[in-house]
Amino acid sequence: MRGVGTVRDRFPHLRQDVAASLVVFLVALPLCLGVAVASGVPAELGLITGIVGGLVTGLMRGSSLQVSGPAAGLTVLVFDAVRTYGLPVLGVIVLLAGLLQIAMGALKWGRWFRAISLSVVEGMLAGIGLVIIAGQLYAAAGVDAPASGLEKVARLPGAAVEVVRSPAALVSFAIAAGTVALIVLWRRLPGRVRAVPGALAAVVLAAFLTWSLDLPVATVEVNGLLDAVQPPGLDAFAELAGPGLVGTVLAFALIASAESLFSAAAVDRLHDGPRTAYDKELMAQGAGNTVCGLLGALPLTAVIVRSSANVQAGARTKASRVLHGVWLLVFAAALPATLELVPLAALAGILVHAGWKLIPFRGVVTLWRSHRGEAVVLVVTAVAIVTIDMFQGVLIGLALSVAKAAWDASHVRLDVVDAGTGPVRARLSGNATFLRLPRILDTLEALPRDRSVELDLSGLHHLDHACRAALRSWAEQRGAPGGEPVSMTALPALPRQRDGREAVGAGR
Repeated sequence: MRGVGTVRDRFPHLRQDVAASLVVFLVALPLCLGVAVASGVPAELGLITGIVGGLVTGLMRGSSLQVSGPAAGLTVLVFDAVRTYGLPVLGVIVLLAGLLQIAMGALKWGRWFRAISLSVVEGMLAGIGLVIIAGQLYAAAGVDAPASGLEKVARLPGAAVEVVRSPAALVSFAIAAGTVALIVLWRRLPGRVRAVPGALAAVVLAAFLTWSLDLPVATVEVNGLLDAVQPPGLDAFAELAGPGLVGTVLAFALIASAESLFSAAAVDRLHDGPRTAYDKELMAQGAGNTVCGLLGALPLTAVIVRSSANVQAGARTKASRVLHGVWLLVFAAALPATLELVPLAALAGILVHAGWKLIPFRGVVTLWRSHRGEAVVLVVTAVAIVTIDMFQGVLIGLALSVAKAAWDASHVRLDVVDAGTGPVRARLSGNATFLRLPRILDTLEALPRDRSVELDLSGLHHLDHACRAALRSWAEQRGAPGGEPVSMTALPALPRQRDGREAVGAGR
């Protein structure tokens, strides 16, 4: 009894954490398999990443209730990397991305990821969701998908015609569609039934129907957990000589970090426990990815679906996320043969549903009503990811976001008072930057040229170099011999004329 009391003292919430870990395990299992298959790698690698997310990242400090594993958000990047460089090089990419995350966390850069525009992040997720849906619709029918995101979308009508003509493709697509329908309808069932995650129920039902009816659909291929572990060899590191691989590593590290830390912020809003230490969480994610890279597995990020399930299931400490990794390990070691019963079409259905949830339909409508500029950033980022690629799409979104921020920051007001006689009075207030310069000059150049001008700049909070130089040039041209003079207030360091007088008055 004394020992039991000691355990209760050390782990006062063990019962809640064990129950929550089982729920997270059931949620994570089909997602680990689906993400791996969609990424073009063996299904076991998804389980390995889920195990590492629990046993390595879960043990480290950072976010106490956030759960990590393979994420749908990196599916597109992983698929492109495997297709371009091969599976052995994936371990190198994930390893270096993990080390980069550790370095960023040690340098305390974690908090800066919170400064990334939310519209860019949501646009990134929306673009990823669209590419996932387009690609998995092909997988649902058991046909090969085109390489680029734009081709996947463009060739969908032709693929639909092929599916209608093929009975086997129709069966496969029906399994995928049924999986999506069951996941959606599962939420309306009684609470006791919903204790089992809808995705897991859909996979089990699809596997049972495929086995019992001997349906002509492809299923998961299993080679064993240890056989799937392929540490990167020295020849894989030779690919670092190419600049393309360096860019891929940066994309993995930055996107995985942003997704994880934004997930942490969302999870913090779901509970009243300790808040996330962002730099430590970034280092924890980096440690997990470093181990995943050494094992040749998929990259991991914090996953909001598993994390929210963990909180809602009553988890109180990080023990729940560690135990979910233990259950994944036990399952993969003891019951690997059961994976061979899972049809690929069911996993495609799970990914289609996951991709759909990545697209913030209501968020776009709300942004368009209140902040149209942010809505444009979101949509442009998503479209760029679909039409070009993920990394360049995110860069385009970031550039557009910075440009929008600069435009919003350059609010300037130009008030002109013309009494009909005497000098014309003009007053600038706000932030005068080069972005507003055309409007400022158009107004000033339209002032009457037969009278003097008094330009008051005392209301400006900021005047950049381009505006300062342009205003000086405009004043000098109006004050040229034969023209009417211009006087300015609060414009320092004005050039002087040859006779020693200021070209325009700097104060009155």
